[in-house]
Amino acid sequence: MIDHDKLPYRPCAGVMLANRDGRVFVGQRLDTSSEAWQMPQGGIDEGEDAEKAAIRELGEETGIHGGLVDIIARSREEYFYDLPDHLIGKMWGGKYRGQRQHWFLMRFMGEDSDIDIHTRHQEFRAWRWVDLGEIEKLIVPFKRALYRGLIEEFGPLV
Repeated sequence: MIDHDKLPYRPCAGVMLANRDGRVFVGQRLDTSSEAWQMPQGGIDEGEDAEKAAIRELGEETGIHGGLVDIIARSREEYFYDLPDHLIGKMWGGKYRGQRQHWFLMRFMGEDSDIDIHTRHQEFRAWRWVDLGEIEKLIVPFKRALYRGLIEEFGPLV
């Protein structure tokens, strides 16, 4: 059995992408049959800073390049979540207990036609714009507290 408390958190960056109408991008995860939606996020590569990782992940997951976004804010501190017990050992080769994430609020300056989730690193089966109040109910339960914190921090700026 894996000792959850001895595992580190995976360093990650995430993006709350808001359009000009104040709605937020969410993608439905491809790797599960459940209704698991999330905002773009992913690992920070060795030697990469969080902002560059966030822009890279946004491109890898949505096809949106950095020239189509304006960075509005960076989270005041890292956000953490722990995987539920049944996922520890199955995710990320069993090396991590969860994630520690730097988050960025970005304004999407492009058109919906600029979004292409069918990328080389496809993570989403579908996407949509949602109101801030809809996000929490779409997110898997173990990430909801993190998303509540993001909505509280970034919500006034969306």
